[in-house]
Amino acid sequence: MKHPILKTSGLTKVYGGLVANRDITISLHVGSVHAILGPNGAGKSTLINMLSGDAMPTRGDIAYKGQDITDFSADRRSRIGIGRSYQKTNIFREFTVYENCRLAAQSRRPQAFRIFSDADSVATTRHAVERALAMANLEHVATRRAAELSHGAQRQLEIAMVLATNAEVLLLDEPLAGMGADESRKMVELLQKITPQHAILLVEHDMDSVFAVADTITVMVNGAILETGAPDAIRSSPAVQGAYLGEDCEIVI
Repeated sequence: MKHPILKTSGLTKVYGGLVANRDITISLHVGSVHAILGPNGAGKSTLINMLSGDAMPTRGDIAYKGQDITDFSADRRSRIGIGRSYQKTNIFREFTVYENCRLAAQSRRPQAFRIFSDADSVATTRHAVERALAMANLEHVATRRAAELSHGAQRQLEIAMVLATNAEVLLLDEPLAGMGADESRKMVELLQKITPQHAILLVEHDMDSVFAVADTITVMVNGAILETGAPDAIRSSPAVQGAYLGEDCEIVI
C-alpha cells in the first residue's frame, strides 16, 4: 500500500475534564474514502476539527506528506492542500455558482485579494473553477445564484468550492445531511467520481451511502476508536452492532 498522505498518531483532545478524543490513529490515502461512524457524542466532529486546524490537539501528531503539521493553522492547512466542508452549508448565497468557486480558488493564492493580477494568475484561477464545476457536475448552473439551487445542489457547490482550492485531502462533514433519496444518490455519485484523485475523510450518518462509498470505516464510541476495517468486517462486527446500534440490532445494508 502507498504511504498515507495524511496520518494521525495518538490524537487526543481534552476540554477541561472532558476527553473528547482519545488516542486517535488513522491514515488517509489518495484514491480511498475513509468513513467515520459513531453515535452522537462519539467525537467525530472534534476529530475533523483537529484535522482541519479548527481545533488544536491536546496531544498527538498529524502528518501531511510526511511533514508534521500538528501546529499549523486552518488557513495554512488549506493552503497546502487540506480542504473541508461543514455540517451547515457554507456558501455565498447571493453570488453565482461560478463566483462562489472563484472566490474559493482565489483564497488559496498568494495576495488573494490583490486588485490587479497578471494574466497567468487569472487563467490559473479560471482553470481551477472550471475544473471544480465539471467535477461537481455544476457547469449547467454556473451562472445561477447559489440561493436558487436545491439543498442537494448547494451541498455539491460546497464540495466544488473545496475542489477549486486544489485540495488533495477532503474532510467532508455530513455532506448528505438533510437530503432526499435522489439527492443522496447524486452525492454518492459525486463522491465516487472525485475519489480517485483525492483522499477523503467522510463523517456521515447515512449508513447506506457510507457503505456504498467507503473503502475503510472507523467506528468511534465515547471519543475513542472501537474498530477500524473494511465495510464487510464492520457490518458484521458484534462489537460495532452492540455499541453503535444496540445488542439486538444488525447493520443491514
